[in-house]
Amino acid sequence: MQITAAVAHGIKAPLTLETVEIEDPRPDEVLVRVVATGVCHTDMAMRDQELPVPPPAVLGHEGAGIVVRVGADVTYVAPGDRVVMSFNSCGVCPSCHDHVPAYCHDFFGRNFSGRRADGSSGLSWPGEGRVLGGNVFGQSSFATHALCPERNVVKVPATAPLEILGPLGCGVLTGAGAVMNALRVARGRSLAVFGTGAVGLSAVMAARVMGAAPIIAIDLVEARLDLARELGATHAFNPTRASVVDGIMELTGGVGVDYALDTTARLAVVGDAVRCLAPRGVCGLVGAMPFGQTLPVDGGHLMSGGRSVRGIVEGDADPHQFIPALIDLYLAGQFPFDRLITFYPLAEVNQAIHDAEAGRTVKPVLRMPGW
Repeated sequence: MQITAAVAHGIKAPLTLETVEIEDPRPDEVLVRVVATGVCHTDMAMRDQELPVPPPAVLGHEGAGIVVRVGADVTYVAPGDRVVMSFNSCGVCPSCHDHVPAYCHDFFGRNFSGRRADGSSGLSWPGEGRVLGGNVFGQSSFATHALCPERNVVKVPATAPLEILGPLGCGVLTGAGAVMNALRVARGRSLAVFGTGAVGLSAVMAARVMGAAPIIAIDLVEARLDLARELGATHAFNPTRASVVDGIMELTGGVGVDYALDTTARLAVVGDAVRCLAPRGVCGLVGAMPFGQTLPVDGGHLMSGGRSVRGIVEGDADPHQFIPALIDLYLAGQFPFDRLITFYPLAEVNQAIHDAEAGRTVKPVLRMPGW
């Protein structure tokens, strides 16, 4: 079957819309007609080889759509079901068994290799038989159709607008899950969120749901701080105007915050996040840091106050449980993540990426032709 896909050919190269061939689903796979898909910083990291998906490849990992066809062994979904596509995992390792598939022992192989576990792709150039990278996060959803393992599709209700749901598969899930699942921020506890992009703002909304107080947002962009206040932040700091650490310490009576969340992966920012922790405070790291990077942490500060730093992937979430829970909160008016979204047609994928990199758009979402 021939489909239209946005193909990444090299570092910082514009994506090009091309006709590619997609295979029929294997016994454990699902073919999804994509309605819309989010654009995430991780897509740009993959394009630029910070996360090495071999080009040429079809990126995209926040897709939502309608099941078209299923493999012979698929029982969870059927044609016509509405689904969100999330990250891929093996389903059999200890982490998957414990319902924390983001720490799957084969997470990198199943999400960043551009291939299935057996080395095949599922995508090729028409008439040539030459493969291109697919299976990114088990979906490669910068395309009109995506081929997914049954494991990484999540059924969603018809009561929720399908075109906004894709970001629940990664960015929104990461921010909200960091607060709700990983840090388990309790009512009345303080939280500082460093960086108010889609992940950080999702964390702010989740903190409001959890009853955290105060909820402190930190960013360089005033418009994003304004939005953070609207979505639940009680305080906001811009580091270009004053010391964030001094401001947080003053606000908390010199004690610091119970929890900090870094979404930026910038070492100086991580240092600030740790410095503003109260005794027994926890700093969660969700920004995609490169391997080999050493954190600027004061060991005495960390040890003497019983403070800790932990990495968080995909919000510690099991997508099959957490995505429906977030949809329920959205439908109840408690988690308005749709306010982060700006829509673009698939043909404007490069503009969407540019606007995201420039900070003009919080969460670009690509609509497929016909939707």
